[in-house]
Amino acid sequence: MKKVRVQLDNRSYNILVGHGLLNDCGRILKKLNIGTDAFIITNSRIANLYKKTIRKSLEKSGFTVKFELIADSERSKSLSCTGDILNKLSRYDVNKHIFIIALGGGVVGDLSGFVASIYKRGVPYVQVPTTLLAQVDSAIGGKVAVDLAVAKNMVGAFYQPKVVICDICAIQTLPPRQVRNGLAEVIKYGVIKDASLFKYIESNYKRILELDVDALLYVVGKSCKIKADIVAKDEFDNRGLRTILNYGHTMGHAIEAASHYSGRYNHGESIALGMLISGRISTSLGFIKKSEADRIERLIGNTGLPIAIKGVRDEDIYSAHLHDKKFIKGKNRFILAEKIGKVSVVDSISDRVICKALEAYLK
Repeated sequence: MKKVRVQLDNRSYNILVGHGLLNDCGRILKKLNIGTDAFIITNSRIANLYKKTIRKSLEKSGFTVKFELIADSERSKSLSCTGDILNKLSRYDVNKHIFIIALGGGVVGDLSGFVASIYKRGVPYVQVPTTLLAQVDSAIGGKVAVDLAVAKNMVGAFYQPKVVICDICAIQTLPPRQVRNGLAEVIKYGVIKDASLFKYIESNYKRILELDVDALLYVVGKSCKIKADIVAKDEFDNRGLRTILNYGHTMGHAIEAASHYSGRYNHGESIALGMLISGRISTSLGFIKKSEADRIERLIGNTGLPIAIKGVRDEDIYSAHLHDKKFIKGKNRFILAEKIGKVSVVDSISDRVICKALEAYLK
């Protein structure tokens, strides 16, 4: 088992990366002394896979367990679903020492963390991510939120988990599209911070897609370390350091919103397209050599992620991107690669450059 520490003073916690950790989650959580009654938010597909294992492990360690199922859809990240969960949680929470477990992917993690942050002004919660994307990205760092119709993650908070338990076994049950979904975020880490990780993916993406254990342990561990280090330096995203984690996300989130979270493009696919658009902007402004941008585009295509936008109108994408939370005082803000392993935050890019880059990928 690998252990990555997120250093945040009294909010510090461990990210545990290993094989078979779900079987040991009761013992892991017992040591944290965060409560006695687990309220587990998940969906039916994940419950069918892991409910028995999780229940057995928790009950063996003396916890009581309550599962609450939500729909397996981005649309579960809503204020209406939040209210429904809060009411059910309050009815269950009688003479209990409650804590919340987020068992699932990014939707479950974001919603569960948000619920934990506002219920009784904050109760402990634990991230048990079951997708590659959640293990390398969304379960780490304490950004929790739900969506509004105009854009993703518009209502949220910074609220850190007590531990993140990444069991590689869970990734090995994923369909290929979901593995690629998470691999987009791993590619992102290579571009923003670690050229050696990017090179590793170039050489080993087939092993990752084939769910090779050693390859998965390597990329998950590397990605967690990169994000943990950035979060430790800029927990609340107010020093300009954490902003680079949003590489590809400005236009990526816009693509998701413009497609009405219909599933036409999942999060990783949208971020892959966002990275391509960002690369085209960066090339046109002279920030990155075309050969470097081509490497990024080639890797995205080789892994089976989309390299063209279909079935979504450019005007809808452009309109959605105006709601991006990184914008400051009406000025846009993009993360642009200078080379693989290094990015910069750039403000006030012209509409002409943005639209031209977007149009290059519309089919």
